[in-house]
Amino acid sequence: MPAEERANGATPPARAGGVDRPPPDRRAAPNAILPLAHGPLTEREVAELEALLGYVERRTGLACASYKERCMRRRVAVRMRACGVHGYAAFQRLLEEQPDELERLVSAMTINVSKFLRNPEVWTVLREKVVPELAAVRGDVRLWSAGTAAGEEAYSLAMLVEESAGKLAPERCRILATDVDRGALAAAASGTYAEYAMGDLDAGRRRRWFGGPDQRTIAEQLHARVRFRPLDLLRDPFPREQHLILCRNVIIYFERRVQEDLFRRLHAALAPGGFLVLGKVEALFGNATGLFSPVAPRERVYRRT
Repeated sequence: MPAEERANGATPPARAGGVDRPPPDRRAAPNAILPLAHGPLTEREVAELEALLGYVERRTGLACASYKERCMRRRVAVRMRACGVHGYAAFQRLLEEQPDELERLVSAMTINVSKFLRNPEVWTVLREKVVPELAAVRGDVRLWSAGTAAGEEAYSLAMLVEESAGKLAPERCRILATDVDRGALAAAASGTYAEYAMGDLDAGRRRRWFGGPDQRTIAEQLHARVRFRPLDLLRDPFPREQHLILCRNVIIYFERRVQEDLFRRLHAALAPGGFLVLGKVEALFGNATGLFSPVAPRERVYRRT
């Protein structure tokens, strides 16, 4: 994740002070798009960006205004460069003419690269401290991977459940995996992954939980444990009475006011005593610190108070 996307809260871009400064020529060189991703914008570019994001929101429902502007600019710039378009107004015209590119833009805005058992120390905490608590739950144990992207985290949860069978009965566990990106969910449901996603897996787990000629297809035993469905964290109601929620490397992309609201809603979605896991670059702040108690703060594992 780029360093500039890691700070909490928005960092508004510098804006031009006057309307008479001509916009720079950003049409020729391959690097011409970079100022739109990182640098100050002219007033005309600010207006064109607002119009572009408004169009995307109207057409797709993606709440663009809730994301950090710097993050949105970077990801829009990626697609503009891929299309050979170097102005926001021109890119909006292209989106109006090519609906497929609009879908690719939304995917670029929302998708996160992940791995199986990403940050292994987090999974050690879950195995040693959280699973024994989940085993004491009566009835179904509800686990939610929120912002699951292509499903690596959800299937990692399924691995954790299966490998904890001596303590926690897998048949009691209900794993829900959600994301706003339907394309990512389709990839998750297919269950076949690139080699990169295997980077944190040991050889034994790979042999046990993956098949196919290159051992990159998820085993049916894990596939059957996970239910995928679309859910927009900013607009849709959350599932209730969850015993464990993993919402990692998602909240960091939103404006601070949106983060505060998400913490409240995640707290409400947890069953009493339920667990919340955030990403390693995310942290509770403000009123949210009173909603959760730390279990393993370095690994960003918390419990609902």
